[in-house]
Amino acid sequence: MAKAAKTIKVEQTGSAIRRHHSQRSTLIGLKLNKIGRVAELQDTPEVRGMIAKVQHIVRIVDEK
Repeated sequence: MAKAAKTIKVEQTGSAIRRHHSQRSTLIGLKLNKIGRVAELQDTPEVRGMIAKVQHIVRIVDEK
């Protein structure tokens, strides 16, 4: 029996305006592109790295 994948809910709290294009691309990769959007993602090292890159404009809502 496989383990259930852990998930993270991430919410965008800041604007992508006047941000570097790599940060905008990271937000799109996280399925975020508007303030207030919430995305539920798998808890992997890759996703954690993406969150760390844009930590000033996102917040983690819930970890399961």
